[in-house]
Amino acid sequence: MGEVYHAHDLLSQISDGGAQWFLGTSILLSVASLVPLSKGSRAEAKTEGVMNANAELWNGRLAMLGLVALVVTELAKGSALI
Repeated sequence: MGEVYHAHDLLSQISDGGAQWFLGTSILLSVASLVPLSKGSRAEAKTEGVMNANAELWNGRLAMLGLVALVVTELAKGSALI
C-alpha cells in the first residue's frame, strides 16, 4: 500500500521504519493467535465462542491463501495491486 501513496519500493519502506512496524505487528498477531492455547485448547479442539481454536485455524489458513493470492497477482500484473 505504501508503494501506491509514496512511490517507494519494499526496501525503501523497510529502511524508513517499516521493519519496526512489521516486527511489532508480527509479535501482536502471534500473541493473539495463542489465545486459544492459553485457554487450554488445542488447534484441533472444538471449543465454543467467537475466539475458538477451530476459527483460529481457519483464519490462519485463509490469511495464508490471501497472501499467496496477493503475491501471485502482483507477479502476474508486474506492479503493485492498486
